[in-house]
Amino acid sequence: MVKSSKPSKTKATAKKKAPKGDRGEEPVRIAYVDDDLELTRMVSDALAEEGWEILVANDGESGLELILSEQPDIILLDVMMPGLTGWEICKYIRSKPDWAGTPILMLTGIGERMNALTAPLYGADAHLDKPFDIDDLVETVRQLVAQSLAAE
Repeated sequence: MVKSSKPSKTKATAKKKAPKGDRGEEPVRIAYVDDDLELTRMVSDALAEEGWEILVANDGESGLELILSEQPDIILLDVMMPGLTGWEICKYIRSKPDWAGTPILMLTGIGERMNALTAPLYGADAHLDKPFDIDDLVETVRQLVAQSLAAE
């Protein structure tokens, strides 16, 4: 586990053009907060292949800082992390009216049943249980991208 005092402004991008909608040439920006460094790398690489800009933080505090400063289009949160949990970040984001339309995906290993009960309580739009298939993750994020673009 690595704790960082500042958000890692890791930006993973790929050559493929990003889905744009009314965004012009700007790629969709996704904040991904997870303390599992290997999973973070794999997920970031897979999402970047879709042409999305990936912003990464590896603990709850720096994740919230990253989200508030970078204002991503979509947020992916691990639940169990050092400092703030993904649930706490999700609840905080949902308490701010300006963030009401920002899709949030919870990623966690707490179990499907618990995830299905807690994710909606904290305001998440979707959830996936770890371990998950990377193709399922990409498809879920595609749906959230479409939701985000439709809300603009």
